[in-house]
Amino acid sequence: MRIWIDENARIPPYEQLRAQLRLMVSSGQLKPRERLSPIRSLAAELGLAPGTVARAYRELEWEGIVEGRGRAGTFVVSEPPVAFSVVERQLADAAEVFAAEADRLGAGQQAAMLALENAFADRSDPDREAG
Repeated sequence: MRIWIDENARIPPYEQLRAQLRLMVSSGQLKPRERLSPIRSLAAELGLAPGTVARAYRELEWEGIVEGRGRAGTFVVSEPPVAFSVVERQLADAAEVFAAEADRLGAGQQAAMLALENAFADRSDPDREAG
């Protein structure tokens, strides 16, 4: 699984994780009945508190996307209630191209995410010069 958590983002880490896992399910990257990483393992891998990962998993469970099976773990449900729209697919493809280009340039994840946030900020700035 390839998950990025931006510690400097305005979006809380649990929400970043929830959104990425949801996208992975809707895109088919995580298959129905597939087991998610154990909470403690994923937390350690991402540098998050186990409670943060547990909250993301809980929210996905409330959405009906995953189900907790006690000690057996957390699994994607047999028929997840998420559809991968054309726009989501195009965004995922664009994100993959951007990530590959950032890697090619030797930019780290934080630098790439900052560049993306700045690009969005520039687009929403009413004082930016038309060009």
